[in-house]
Amino acid sequence: MDNELGAFLRARRELVHPEDVGLRATGLRRVKGLRREEVALLAGISAEYYLRLEQGRDRNPSAQVLEAVARVLRLDADATAYLRELARPQPRRRGPRSVEEVPAGLRMLLDTINVPAFVVNRYRDVLAANALAVALSPLMAPGTNRLRVLFTDPAAREYHPDWEDNTASVVAQLRAETGTDPDDPRLAELIAELSQASDRFRRLWARHDVHRGGSGSGTIRHPHAGDLSLRREKLAVLGADGLQLVMYHAEPGSPSAEALARLAAQSGSALDTVPR
Repeated sequence: MDNELGAFLRARRELVHPEDVGLRATGLRRVKGLRREEVALLAGISAEYYLRLEQGRDRNPSAQVLEAVARVLRLDADATAYLRELARPQPRRRGPRSVEEVPAGLRMLLDTINVPAFVVNRYRDVLAANALAVALSPLMAPGTNRLRVLFTDPAAREYHPDWEDNTASVVAQLRAETGTDPDDPRLAELIAELSQASDRFRRLWARHDVHRGGSGSGTIRHPHAGDLSLRREKLAVLGADGLQLVMYHAEPGSPSAEALARLAAQSGSALDTVPR
């Protein structure tokens, strides 16, 4: 993970075809996507300079160069912002991260909120959840690592019929949030574990897709309540490094909202918090 900028540029270059940027693909091409010299030509920089970027020999490109390369590689706003972060000098880690603690006020909120909700850290460990979240899916229970179960637990495919889209989105969000922090040993260990355990994760991580998560939607297939079309909100917890509050809710008056209400009634403890 020493040259994340170069790894990102190579991965994104391989995903752009010559015809995507108005070039004719002639002759035998031995590389996926664009050649380095093609990126350099289209970005208006020398091939030697672009080579130095990919090899990590130039760690301080100008904003104009980054914008030109982002345009050639067809990066969206999230990926372009991520590229800028990778090119910015990063301070070295001075010690291990502090142990995450869910603030008391947030636990109280979980006690009273009437939708499935849980708290995760930057590694997607579930630190706390209310009972309705666990009733919706045991994969949201405290002590669960959301990444690990999504990619290695067969039950994840049963609960997430949109598993393909879900996993792609999750990895892109993880990349956006943590990819500029190569010195985190716990993150490196988790990525290595998942890369070995799941071909799907390894391929997605290698793509270097970037997406800054927030609101989203998806389907959860409950064994008794059926398919629930739910919105998902992710809110950063201020003052707690890397913690996020994740909530699921349904369109008012929709069949999914009615099914969620029935599930809450059946659980009998929708307003109780499941301890860490």
